[in-house]
Amino acid sequence: MERTLTWRDLNRALLARQALIARVPDDPATVLERMAGLQAQYAPSMYIGLWTRIEGFERESLTRLLEAREVVQATILRATIHLVSRADFWPFLIGIRDARRDWYHRVDRGNIGPAELSAAAAGLRELLLQRPVRRAEIDQLYGAGVRGGIGMYLDMVRVPPSGTWARRRADLFGLAEDWVGAPDVTVEAGRELLVRRYLGGFGPAHRAEIADWAGLSVTDIAEVLSTMELRRFRDERGRELVDLPDQPLPDPQTPAPVRFLPTYDATLLVHARRTLILPEEHRTKVFHTRMPQSIGTFLVDGQVAGTWTVSKAGVVSWEPFETLPASVRRQVDAEAGALTEFHSTS
Repeated sequence: MERTLTWRDLNRALLARQALIARVPDDPATVLERMAGLQAQYAPSMYIGLWTRIEGFERESLTRLLEAREVVQATILRATIHLVSRADFWPFLIGIRDARRDWYHRVDRGNIGPAELSAAAAGLRELLLQRPVRRAEIDQLYGAGVRGGIGMYLDMVRVPPSGTWARRRADLFGLAEDWVGAPDVTVEAGRELLVRRYLGGFGPAHRAEIADWAGLSVTDIAEVLSTMELRRFRDERGRELVDLPDQPLPDPQTPAPVRFLPTYDATLLVHARRTLILPEEHRTKVFHTRMPQSIGTFLVDGQVAGTWTVSKAGVVSWEPFETLPASVRRQVDAEAGALTEFHSTS
């Protein structure tokens, strides 16, 4: 019979796979593959997301990898800026390209059609073959409405030094095939890697959650899963969960240390609700329409227990949702102090 996994089983599995139980000594590219990429709408979130997962992580190490093109920042999953390894960039993008384009035309309110976007993409491609181009210049050439959809027809990356700790606005675009080389992956292979990365970083999971994260249909995901060797479980509501054969399922009583998460950390999004890493009673304190940039959070025993902010001087302060024991407050203070030091490092 299929084993039933409790929310705490799933919580500890997520923490282990996301390197939130123990920091890992691996390089950032390897960790990004392990965690299925990292959301990067706000550039410092990339650095903090890796700092909280990598032992001895230094800010400049990520900037150097961006400059060396070993990691890539681009609009990928759910039309959102993500940081991924160079090896994962094309499989991720090719796997979702058609679905992302279809989604764009369903939700676009400007009624800009494929013909206009294709023509603009062809023109911009010629310019990008010569040099990177800033978003303001794209707006000037084609208009902001076209710029919003041109990335559905032209594969681009965000080029450093923009989108880094020092220059946070990711508004400088380069041609993807020029930046990381031409793609050599099929849609099928790209989608299989997407599913493997998701299960490796967030599993065990429902197929609908994989689809939500990737921006693909449940039918697309089911087709990929049908070709894979999988473990199968049930959640406490009896729904099927799938997983890769070789991924960790820690004891649900495994201690989980205090960890600080950046804005929009993907562990908190709705596709990972089954883990209760963000208790539902606190969700509106982290995500709501009056706060589109989300907010930094910290974990106590594997669940969000409060929020944190950083001053202009780089000092991290925190606020719990509920009163914490003195011993836990000391742990939160220690981690906040380490994050303050990370912010202040020149």
